[in-house]
Amino acid sequence: MRNQILPENPREYQGFGVVRLIALAFLLIVVVRSSIHLFAPDGGAESIAGIDTSVAGGNNIIALFHQWGAIQLVLAGLMLVVFFAYKGLTPLVILFLALDAPMRALAGMMGKIESAHTPPGEALNWPAFFFLTALFVVSLLKKKIEVLVQEPSNLLVVGSIPTEGAPPPEGGGIGESN
Repeated sequence: MRNQILPENPREYQGFGVVRLIALAFLLIVVVRSSIHLFAPDGGAESIAGIDTSVAGGNNIIALFHQWGAIQLVLAGLMLVVFFAYKGLTPLVILFLALDAPMRALAGMMGKIESAHTPPGEALNWPAFFFLTALFVVSLLKKKIEVLVQEPSNLLVVGSIPTEGAPPPEGGGIGESN
């Protein structure tokens, strides 16, 4: 599995193209999410996550959301560069996308956030994790199935089952060449 996550030729992806399309959609969602955190006036803290920013220190909450968006956007940019320049690293990119959810859950267990409603990130963490984990597994599958084809003169007759009315092959014993 290591060779599939870190292939010898990272520029070539051997898997299904639809996997890359779905991964790209998730990467674009990360870019949008990161941009909202960085550029929205409240970083999405109150307008999306429902966190009261009118409290003492509310500007600090907003500043942290902006900083969070900045680092998310930088990392999303890095993942996009890897995704397009090194197609063979698609499984690795998907693995990192999948790990986002359990890391958020861990952070949430370390300190509960009070909000007016469940933030979208929290509500979608586990469905995204399970979907991306399944996508990761599928990304490891190779699309091309190599079939060994031999010239008829090189075939070794292992056994034969005559069809009705057909004469048995010449020298058709087991292990004998035609």
